[in-house]
Amino acid sequence: MSFKRNVIASYVSQIYTAAIGIVMLPFYIKYMGAEAYGMIGFFTMLQAWFALLDLGLTPTIGRETARFNAGALDAISFRQLYRALSCIFIGVAISGATLLLWQASNIAAHWLNVKVLPMGEVVVALKIIAVCVSLRWLGGLYRGVITGFEKLVWLSGFNLIIGTFRFVIVIPVMSYFGYSIQVFFSYQLIVAICECVCLWLKSVTLLPRFSAVQNASIGWSFKPVRPILKFALSIAFTSSVWVLVTQTDKLVLSSILSLSDYGVYTLAVLVSSGIMIIGSPISTVLMPRMAHLYASGQKVEVIALYKSSTQLVSVIAGAAAITLILCAHELLTVWTGDVEIAQKAAPILQLYAIGNGLLAIGAFPYYLQYARGELFYHLLGNALMVVLIIPCIILAAKSYGGIGAGVVWCAMNAIYLFCWVAYVHIKLVPGVHIRWLAGDVLRIIVPALFAGLLVAYLFPPSTDAIMNFVKIFSVGCAALVTAVLASPFVRAIISTKMMGVKA
Repeated sequence: MSFKRNVIASYVSQIYTAAIGIVMLPFYIKYMGAEAYGMIGFFTMLQAWFALLDLGLTPTIGRETARFNAGALDAISFRQLYRALSCIFIGVAISGATLLLWQASNIAAHWLNVKVLPMGEVVVALKIIAVCVSLRWLGGLYRGVITGFEKLVWLSGFNLIIGTFRFVIVIPVMSYFGYSIQVFFSYQLIVAICECVCLWLKSVTLLPRFSAVQNASIGWSFKPVRPILKFALSIAFTSSVWVLVTQTDKLVLSSILSLSDYGVYTLAVLVSSGIMIIGSPISTVLMPRMAHLYASGQKVEVIALYKSSTQLVSVIAGAAAITLILCAHELLTVWTGDVEIAQKAAPILQLYAIGNGLLAIGAFPYYLQYARGELFYHLLGNALMVVLIIPCIILAAKSYGGIGAGVVWCAMNAIYLFCWVAYVHIKLVPGVHIRWLAGDVLRIIVPALFAGLLVAYLFPPSTDAIMNFVKIFSVGCAALVTAVLASPFVRAIISTKMMGVKA
């Protein structure tokens, strides 16, 4: 399976899933209310915090699968590792679900600021969420195997189907059974069960057959985990730091804000997360491919892939970030049809769009370290980030709500990109940083930003939905086209395709 085909397939499924989730959001708010959507936001946040129980095993199985696929790991060792990790994942999933079930009443009564929803329904919904979150997390093991084998086309198609059931089919289901949080989350639980079972079945078909591996040789032992424990714990620390960095604001605000205001805040953050979702398909394909190349000794190809992928993310994620920053109010007004919600959410959206745009680029040195299996600098950088960002976000969120948290998010990601990433590049790949930042990032983002600003300036403030849509579309096109023209890699791909079509 080619790298480009995997990238395209991942992009199609993840962009579709993200777009469907965003497009359907106004319907959730319309039929269920902002407070009910606050519960959905809390559900999303819990899934992220559940990653603390991962112990670094999800990305580790993906890397070890890629190494097995490259011939760096024998079949017996791989099957032993898979069996050991399966036992760990199932145990952790049960433990996590039990903990959330036990604390459901306390969370509803003492953490969430519920004003309208019946407390009994909130408690039941939280219990359903507990099981749903654990099942979706368990699927991470099987996704890691599928990704490691680079079966991204199948996984993308499957994600597209699951996304449709999760975000779209739920509306007719609720129209029949009732627009309540109990119906919503009960349906999500059914989808989560089906998702987990299908992922497990697919991963089983990819594993080395028992004809090639004697069952007695596999055994039931956790010893196969020991050789990768150092790497897994490094990933675990990184994942924990990532959760703390990206979810502390959401956790703090879920207790400070009313559930309805938290729903508005979640709306803004969800839209801004589209920037990271746009970059995610590339990282999904990039990490196993870079690990494969590095394990095969093709280090020059690793750097070339690293730089070209940076350009691709700078073009797509950069254009998306610029559009959200310049057209936040117009987009939210057109999308929700609610001017009051748009006024509240627009400043938060702009701040998180800036921060996520910086983060999409700043994440690249992690992919390089992941391929090398050396995460020291990533761990150190994230540890410093946690020390700085957590107290700042807590203070800012308590004093200024979502806007305060957004300001901290922007500042910290700017410091990380322009200071720490430079340090990591100097240590790992001397001489690459300036060419990477200037040639693969700034030469694309800066012209696109100026193009977007120029087009946005041509449109006066308006309450007309059509004019607002035209402004959003025009700014987005200007930023994207300019970014494409400024990127040698993307420009070369388009030129090659056009010549191929003409031929």
